[in-house]
Amino acid sequence: MVPTTRVPAALTLLTALLVGAAAGFGLVGCGKEGSPPRKGPAADRLPDYRVAQGFRLPDSPTWTRAKKRGHFVVGVKEDQPYLGERDPAAGVYSGFDIEIARMMSASLGFAPETIRFRTIASANRETALQNGQIDFYVGTYTINDNRKKLVGFAGPYYLAGQSLLVRRDENDIHGPQDLAGKRVCSAAGSTPYQRIKAEFPKAVLVAYDTYSVCVDNLLTYQVDAVTTDDAILIGYAAKAPGELKVVGRPFSKEPYGIGVPRGDTALRFAMDDALEAREKNGDWKKAYEATLGLSGVPAPAPPPIDRYPAS
Repeated sequence: MVPTTRVPAALTLLTALLVGAAAGFGLVGCGKEGSPPRKGPAADRLPDYRVAQGFRLPDSPTWTRAKKRGHFVVGVKEDQPYLGERDPAAGVYSGFDIEIARMMSASLGFAPETIRFRTIASANRETALQNGQIDFYVGTYTINDNRKKLVGFAGPYYLAGQSLLVRRDENDIHGPQDLAGKRVCSAAGSTPYQRIKAEFPKAVLVAYDTYSVCVDNLLTYQVDAVTTDDAILIGYAAKAPGELKVVGRPFSKEPYGIGVPRGDTALRFAMDDALEAREKNGDWKKAYEATLGLSGVPAPAPPPIDRYPAS
């Protein structure tokens, strides 16, 4: 039975998590030592990406369409703190994935401020790329062989690992080995959902389109854990350190890539070049420190680019 004194607190916290983004990542703690900053990325701390002048990529049909319209259409997430989050009042997107998209736009000859961001759920990413709804996708998108049959990937630009988010008062879950009989929430169509289903079949899986709904259910005692990549979970825990915690060690490797239309090898290779250049000139690290680094986790070394051949 849900303790009656806990549900109102959880609902109040949920409001701060999911609606408080209008204040720039909302409330994240009570000023305790070691707590993350109360605000998210400050505009004056974000890198200013130099736009490539005279850039051309005529072999890329995606780039050619973007050139005609004057901007890229980029698929992203809107509910992942420090990674991809949308201010519901102003409609502005912020986070590390958003900065990666801005870097790519600048490197490919388009001013970052011209990007049109479009929120796309995990289950709809491949379809959105295949149907031309978006030009590319940056949103904690794990590269794997099955997805390579449907879309192309530039990168990876970040290496995450699957982990577990639980309530602060949870003492029985320390890793995936403790999930038998527990209600575990993840995003429909995601790699983490599929891994729990295949490797930990005694867990009771619950799926929604977004992780924010999973966190809602966790805070209101409807599920026992949320599972996805540690980068995402760290962001949620950093916003509510008194209520949530990440437990155990990561139990997978999740290389995040930039999703592009499968046949557009020219665009993929150009983005690989752009990522390498932005890592070398320091833009990648500056972007991380201004966004995901606000969670208190220092910038890791970027993973090596996987420039796999066209198929």
